[in-house]
Amino acid sequence: MFPNVLEVARNLIRERVKAGETVVDATMGNGNDTLFLAQLVQEKGKVVAYDIQSLAMKKTRERLEREGVLDWVDMRLASHEEMESLTDQVGAIMFNLGYLPGGDKEITTQAASTIRAIQAGLRVLRPGGIMTVMIYWGHAAGAVEKDAVESFCQSLSQMEYLVLKYQYINQQNQAPFLLAIERRSA
Repeated sequence: MFPNVLEVARNLIRERVKAGETVVDATMGNGNDTLFLAQLVQEKGKVVAYDIQSLAMKKTRERLEREGVLDWVDMRLASHEEMESLTDQVGAIMFNLGYLPGGDKEITTQAASTIRAIQAGLRVLRPGGIMTVMIYWGHAAGAVEKDAVESFCQSLSQMEYLVLKYQYINQQNQAPFLLAIERRSA
């Protein structure tokens, strides 16, 4: 049985990130990826997690406190575009596009800001590092965002980046899929 797209994203990150590194959760949501990243980098590492919704911050904080990893996470109530301000190089960046599960479905990631966030993330991604972008496109804003993100990724130089698309092609509806961008080593 094939692994689901989320597990593929996590496996790609596990292969490249070591304890003690700095990593980014670009879309905090309910804290699932934030927790995964914190457990991966451990107490000597750091996770910077972004979301624009206070509900996401609240749910994530509760989850991280329960798991005892809150001190390893810098939670920011801000757009993922703010990655531009990071000064450390990072080993991995995770995006889950769309809306907050259990939240207001009218508040979604948007194509223009997501492209700017991906650009900012690529500037801080270390050589050999990876960015995973889970694309949920079963809603109006998601379809526009999918097209924009795929187009942007196709334009990336193959000399600098490798881009993988992992998608089930026999699923009904608009099944989510993964784009993974690896910054090539010098």
